[in-house]
Order: sequence, then C-alpha cells, then structure tokens
Amino acid sequence: MAPETATTEDTATTEDTATTERPEPHRLLLVHAHPDDEVTTTGVTMARAVADGAHVTLVTCTLGEEGEIVVDDLKHLGADRDGGLGEYRIGELNAALGALGVTDSLRLGHDGKYRDSGMATDDQGRVVPVDLVHDEAFWRADLREAATDLVPVIRDRRPEVLITYDDYGNYGHPDHIQAHRVAMYAAQLAAIPAYRPDLGEAWQVRRILWTTMSESWMREGLRQMRAAGDTESWGGMDPEGPMPPMVRPDDQIALTVSAPELVDRKLDAFRAHRTQISFDSPFFQMAETYPQAWANEWFVHAGGEALPAGATDIFAGLRDE
Repeated sequence: MAPETATTEDTATTEDTATTERPEPHRLLLVHAHPDDEVTTTGVTMARAVADGAHVTLVTCTLGEEGEIVVDDLKHLGADRDGGLGEYRIGELNAALGALGVTDSLRLGHDGKYRDSGMATDDQGRVVPVDLVHDEAFWRADLREAATDLVPVIRDRRPEVLITYDDYGNYGHPDHIQAHRVAMYAAQLAAIPAYRPDLGEAWQVRRILWTTMSESWMREGLRQMRAAGDTESWGGMDPEGPMPPMVRPDDQIALTVSAPELVDRKLDAFRAHRTQISFDSPFFQMAETYPQAWANEWFVHAGGEALPAGATDIFAGLRDE
C-alpha cells in the first residue's frame, strides 16, 4: 500500500506552524551580593531583557543582614538590635523585582545560607572587611562549596549571558568580591561534564559581562548636580577630580544598555528597597537634576563571545537574528 500523501491543507498547516514558531527566549543570569544591588547597575538591563521576552534569573548571595537601615521605624530590625532585617529584605527584593518584571529569583544555596559580611572603611576611605566577621559570612565561605551551589542553577537555567561584578566587586565590598569569585568559578565548573554530573548536564555560558559605570556619565551627572546647588551628594565628589573605583574610562566599556522608557521601573525598584535607600539619596537627587541619569547601564566584556561593534544589547551577536 502506497504511503499517504500530505494534503494541501496539511502542508499549509505545517508551513504555517514552521513560520510562526517563536524562537526560544534569550536567557540571562545575574549574580548579585545583596538585595538592592540588582537595581543599581542592572535594573534597566533586567527590565529591558524582560520586555524583550528574555528569561531573567537573579541569584542573590546574601540577605543583606548587615545593611544600614535608613528608616527610623524599622531600625529595630538591625543586626545590632532585634534582627530580622534579612527576612524583611526578601520582601523588598520581591517588590523591586516585581517593578522590573523579573519572576525568577533565588538565593545562593538557600535563604540565609550565606550571611552578609558587612564592611568597614580604612583611613583612606577604602572599603575593607570588618575586623570581626560572622562565622556564616559570605566572605568566609568556602569558594568551591559556594560555586558548587551556583552550578545547578547555571545548568538548569542555561544562561547565554552571565552578569556579575569585576574582581574588585566594583567598589571593594567583600561580598561583591566574593560574588565575583563565585560566579566566575561556577561558570567554569558548570561547563565541565565530569564535574558533579549529578547537578545536571554541563552548560557553557556564552558571554560574561561585568558591571561598571561610565566616567563621562558620572562626571556630567556630578556637574549638573553641583550646578543645581547640590554640593554634598556623592560625598561632595569633584566632577573634575578622581573617580571612585566602580567608574571606568569610556574606552574600557564594551556595552551601553540604554532604555529611557524604563527608567521609571528602575526608580520604582529603588523605592521598594525602603530600608536601604532614602528618597533624598543621591540616586534620586541625580534623577531629578539629570533626568536620564539612570537610563543607561554599562558593562565590561569579561569572557566568552565578544560583542559586535556598536552593540546595544547584551545578547547581540549570539544568534543569527
């Protein structure tokens, strides 16, 4: 008996399905140290990725238990008093991610496994670890163990792009430095088939980006704030003077993500972290005097496939689109 031949209707249906089938969404993984860090340097990037249909996963390494509380009626949550700040900040984090449209969020290992290490400053104003670090502090965590906690996330979510901090943690916070170490090590381990196959099939992240800030943007923002009469925000920093370590010369920046239409989402996400960011903070002051201050975010290419010239998107060049 001769095989059946597809009818015209069957063929049309098959072709229609093929031409209308949606490509698999892009996938982004971000590794941050504490709740609220995700907004400062990647809020617009996350919101844009979600708006473009990408799957965005955030891993937060600690609950931020040592964060300075700026709201008087919540100061009792501090580590030096009743405690409970970490649990409270999970709620703030969820609200912030709601503003950005992100629905996939988890803590490294499990909630509270790694504690906020806190920070201090030396006599030159540089951020350093505190003298007495909590036994469960992230800064003291075994690097292999912490990286292995991230491996199954990488293998399960299969991100094309991984975003974290540079090797100085942007400004020297010990938890940011540790988050960098963990993310970079985990990306290597996750790609090795022989390493812990029980944690999932090996996955190679295709591009790694580090967060940074643009020197020209920072100087211009400070100029506008000073011209508006604000001489104190950002520690009174001179627009023409030395810049802090999280700021890089523009020629070192590989990618600028710009989304002015999403700035309000970023500011709403900032507001969700009410224990940490007051409404008269430099974040909001700069937004008022320099309206598009938070519309741009910048990245250094740290590994994997390079960005094509003129790229404006974190996924640029990863697929034939």
